[in-house]
Amino acid sequence: MDADWLCFDPAPSRPVFALPPGAVDAHCHVFGPGDVFPYAPERKYTPCDAGKDKLFALRDFLGFDRNVIVQATCHGADNRALVDALIAAGGRARGVATIRPDITDEALADLHAAGVRGVRFNFVRRLVDAKPDAYYRDVIERIAPLGWHIVIYFEAADLEERWDFFTSLPTTVVVDHMGRPDVAQPIDGPEFGRFVRFMERDNVWSKVSCPERLSERGPPGYDDVIPFARHLVERFPDRVLWGTDWPHPNMKSHMPDDGKLVDIIPRIAPTNELQRKLLVDNPLRLYWDK
Repeated sequence: MDADWLCFDPAPSRPVFALPPGAVDAHCHVFGPGDVFPYAPERKYTPCDAGKDKLFALRDFLGFDRNVIVQATCHGADNRALVDALIAAGGRARGVATIRPDITDEALADLHAAGVRGVRFNFVRRLVDAKPDAYYRDVIERIAPLGWHIVIYFEAADLEERWDFFTSLPTTVVVDHMGRPDVAQPIDGPEFGRFVRFMERDNVWSKVSCPERLSERGPPGYDDVIPFARHLVERFPDRVLWGTDWPHPNMKSHMPDDGKLVDIIPRIAPTNELQRKLLVDNPLRLYWDK
């Protein structure tokens, strides 16, 4: 792994917050193990191994019932580690894959059978090389018959530049980590206001996850992120998701305690109804009811 790589916490605390029955960790990853599922030659980083067994152990320890596993950029468009985890989960996991336009119909059908229900487009320049819009359009044409949705990952400053493309996407669109807002800016300022306007489109969802990536104040409370996530949960309760982001790739400042992350949930979803929608109803509707 990279010399400066921070490995996941091997002994997180047990959450104080009791998750509702059926709760879904709707954003997590598997890395390798590299000797079984090699990392992509074009990767921008080499992580520590973090395979399915450790992910499922964390799921059970924290009190989740299911996972949505998102293909990691270090594996590129080789989804074998993802598919292996989905099959091993026995129906308790769904996946978001990375594919190329030249994928065969047979390979797409195999991904769907394994539990893949979406495809991820990453626009974060430090993680992937940029591609023309036509590339993504070609991928969308391939997944349309399957009813998959699109997950997009971008930096807050990119939303204005990509606005026309993002608002033209024909499927359900799920934004990773609230579009990475600059939480030093006011919640009612123009940057986050643009994201809220994006969320006003009926097909746009957001993961209100990863305070550890966005906070300037840091752990344990990540207090500066809470108002942004809570605003989205309360304003768009039927189109928000939450996930651990385990094993927290490319963290540089610190490695979060997954139990403490779970304990943030009632601060951003303060009622039982909001918690149930965020953790149970919404992910089941998007990933299992189809």
